[in-house]
Amino acid sequence: MTKNTWPLAVTAAALALLVGCSSMKTPATADVAVSKAAVDSAAGAGGAEFAPLEMASAREKMAAAQKAMASKDYKLAAVLANQAQADAKLAQGKANSAKSQAAADALQDSVRVLREELDRASK
Repeated sequence: MTKNTWPLAVTAAALALLVGCSSMKTPATADVAVSKAAVDSAAGAGGAEFAPLEMASAREKMAAAQKAMASKDYKLAAVLANQAQADAKLAQGKANSAKSQAAADALQDSVRVLREELDRASK
């Protein structure tokens, strides 16, 4: 490094360190809010009925994320919020899948009944 670039490199390193450290101190408000919405959406989709374990996990992690926010542990809050969101999305996916399967089963039953009626009518 030349004499002129040394102060610039030190300043850039200090700025990078400052930005990195400050990001850990920033509230994870957005992460928690998005995760709460995901948990609420999964609950509305029937997650508690069709994926009770995943919903329980999502709710527990959401509560822990909110506690971490209250104690200003923003890094932990963000991690827990993201885990809660993943659990909620899994619960919602399982709920949607179970509902789709139930609808498909009902449709198959209807088709079977119609075929039986057609068979009887043609005899």
